[in-house]
Amino acid sequence: MKRVIYTSIFIVLLFAACKKDNSMSPTNESPVVKAAATYSVIVNQDITYADGLIHDAAGTSTITTPLKLDLYFPDNSSTNRPVYMFIHGGGFQGGTKTKPEIVDMANYFASRGWVFASIDYRTASDLAGSDFTGIAPQEWIDFTLLNATTPGDARTSIAMYAAQRDAKAALRWIVANKDMHNINSDFITVGGASAGAISTVTLGISNQEDFRDEIPLADDPTLSTTNLNENYVVKSIVDFWGSTVKLELFESVYGSNRFDSDDPELFIAHGTLDPTVLYSEAVELDSIYNSLDIYHEFVPLVNEGHGAWAATVNGKSLSQMTFDFLAARQNLLVE
Repeated sequence: MKRVIYTSIFIVLLFAACKKDNSMSPTNESPVVKAAATYSVIVNQDITYADGLIHDAAGTSTITTPLKLDLYFPDNSSTNRPVYMFIHGGGFQGGTKTKPEIVDMANYFASRGWVFASIDYRTASDLAGSDFTGIAPQEWIDFTLLNATTPGDARTSIAMYAAQRDAKAALRWIVANKDMHNINSDFITVGGASAGAISTVTLGISNQEDFRDEIPLADDPTLSTTNLNENYVVKSIVDFWGSTVKLELFESVYGSNRFDSDDPELFIAHGTLDPTVLYSEAVELDSIYNSLDIYHEFVPLVNEGHGAWAATVNGKSLSQMTFDFLAARQNLLVE
């Protein structure tokens, strides 16, 4: 995929959306959410959603590790709840599902009627060795070893694959357990920040089989724990200062561009002065969505850098802006 270089930033434009509008009127099946914090929030922490392979401390062999998520849900009697799964950042080196800003966001949405899942996943910190069999497919490993300039770069590339495999497994777990938590799987939102947003965009855009079927069970027996028979349909993507870099890497390895006109609707928020994931990455994703004529909203966070959790636009926080987007575009019933 060719990158587009922009010589100026359109900081005066606070919102940009394409023309295509697939919204529908709310129905009796649309979940009800609250405009204000209404419900007490119940939190179930460290739920194992799957297992995965990592290296042992010596880096000499692979071992199995449980993959965990935290689930926040409203203390109400609703049997028709939308779900929002969020993926933390950390440059694929580390990070945590309990980052305070994510916990705040989880409580914001759960207190208004959503089930909110914050997930952990494998990162480069789990990869101390040099044999990545079962952690990534051989073609990904071969491409990585051919193109990586340092061992650290190689571990990051392998971790990007593992993180995506895990994010998809977490979403399949949510679908597999939807009845237990009264989730309506027709209303799935996936979101993330930084590296988590890179995985989020890839989760929403890639095909069901991508990052699922490339490794044989003989190489990674833990795949059997990942609800392989479950499918999902992502309704909305929320991208905080992310990019398409993982989709570009997937295309480089497999020769397949996964963007098409059936992709989910998208909300982008990105700092115009971001030195880590450049603002031009958001402009590029905006351009792709414009070319595909898919509804999306693009919010430049003017004069903000990376990780602009406290940013506001017209007095609205990231959570408030995201709430407005999801409620309107998913046609939720807001009370």
